[in-house]
Amino acid sequence: MSANLSNTVEWLYIEKLDYSSGLCFQDELRRRALSNGDKSKGFLLLCDHKPVITVGRFGKEDNILGSRDDLKKYGIEIYRTERGGDVTFHGPGQLVGYPIINLRDFKLGVKSYVHLLEETIIRVLKDFDIEGERIEKYPGVWIGKEKIAAIGVHVKKHITAHGFALNVNTNLSYFSLIVPCGIRNMGVTSIEKVLGKDIPLEQVALGFVKEFGRVFRSNLKCISL
Repeated sequence: MSANLSNTVEWLYIEKLDYSSGLCFQDELRRRALSNGDKSKGFLLLCDHKPVITVGRFGKEDNILGSRDDLKKYGIEIYRTERGGDVTFHGPGQLVGYPIINLRDFKLGVKSYVHLLEETIIRVLKDFDIEGERIEKYPGVWIGKEKIAAIGVHVKKHITAHGFALNVNTNLSYFSLIVPCGIRNMGVTSIEKVLGKDIPLEQVALGFVKEFGRVFRSNLKCISL
């Protein structure tokens, strides 16, 4: 964990954010994080997106199984992004998080940063009596052989972008349109599927904020647009 207790991370939560707007928000927050004049040590944008498929910089479009007509029918757009990882889906009922922090402020490398993101999600799940775990060589958080949270990050000039996607009340049938994260012998799950009941997305978002502050040993300050 970071040894620095003085970092302040400003966070905000936006419902039903279209993916292109999310990219614009990230760009703006990255510019602010690079600015020496900004008092904050980072930002945390939490949201859920309208249906979209994203392809990471190592991703193969062959892992998109749905036809263009199928995707159009479901209103799903496709974006190629600069994050790590392969193909994934974002949609309503899924908590997507974009931490924008300078790793030097937190005395972290990329691997340790990803590890702490996983740890934060594992702690959030534990608050709902769900035991999440890591699987070596497969970033993210798992319940058995089913992925409940995907992680794909990008780091430039020590500033992070992109982040994680935690399935809360996500319609898992959308994942049949892709090979999730390019892994063919594993499945996907959600908090709703594990617990057998719907959990308010904002409740999970607030839980993530709490655990992020603890794991990254930071003060979290809510902001609005």
